[in-house]
Amino acid sequence: MLANLPISELIWLAVALLAAGVITGILAGLFGVGGGAVMVPILYELFGVIGVPTEVRMHLCVGTSLAVIIPTSIRSMRGHMRRGAVDMALLKTWAVPVVAGVIGGSFIAAFAGTRALQTVFAIVATLNGLKLLFGREEWRVADDMPGKVGTSLYGLGIGVLSALMGIGGGIFGNMIMTMHNRPIHQAVATSSGLGVLISIPGALGYIVAGWPKLDLLPPLSLGYVSLIGALLIIPTSVALAPLGVRIAHGFTRRRLEVAFGCFLLLVGGRFILALAGLA
Repeated sequence: MLANLPISELIWLAVALLAAGVITGILAGLFGVGGGAVMVPILYELFGVIGVPTEVRMHLCVGTSLAVIIPTSIRSMRGHMRRGAVDMALLKTWAVPVVAGVIGGSFIAAFAGTRALQTVFAIVATLNGLKLLFGREEWRVADDMPGKVGTSLYGLGIGVLSALMGIGGGIFGNMIMTMHNRPIHQAVATSSGLGVLISIPGALGYIVAGWPKLDLLPPLSLGYVSLIGALLIIPTSVALAPLGVRIAHGFTRRRLEVAFGCFLLLVGGRFILALAGLA
């Protein structure tokens, strides 16, 4: 596929992937996400340009996104930890159920169709965006996180849905923590750690799931992970993550919520249009 593209289009593709890395890195630090919520729709368009078949395109986007999130989320988490904002006790409680959920989600993705993955992405992004924009202080589930069993169930759900969407879990971590009366800055910081827990097993799962489909995938694909995409996005995303961290800690709670909410609605809207056959 890549070999058939003119040089000018290859250059454009490389520049677009590098730009995606810049956006991914800033968002990773700013919102405590791995950047997958912006990376997946961008990769979906770029992989369409090089002729990746629709039946495997969304899977390739999700797997590549998870691979990129590995270094990005590590860099983002370290930045937030230096500011003392990460709730390490909560992350330790989430560790096992989140990883178990990721493994389960990767298994489901191996058999799910493209429209199923797009639907999950669109619904989750839109609902979370609406909650952040129009939610009120009194929209709380509780005054603090539940006990170990309840928190573990949250972690299991975060792992499954994140693996299906190709994200680092920041969307879910932010929503759950803020609805349990945790400050948005702590939620953002702690959610950056979810990216570390999710991305490694998630990327490995998509490599295994995509191995039987190598004949449909572009050159230099490791299962459902595009090595070309990952190698071009990772350097800029890792370099820009600290900038996002600095911006986040300069925002007020409400500004951070509004910015994140608008971003999620744009992403959700893109996939709703795709499902409707309009994009």
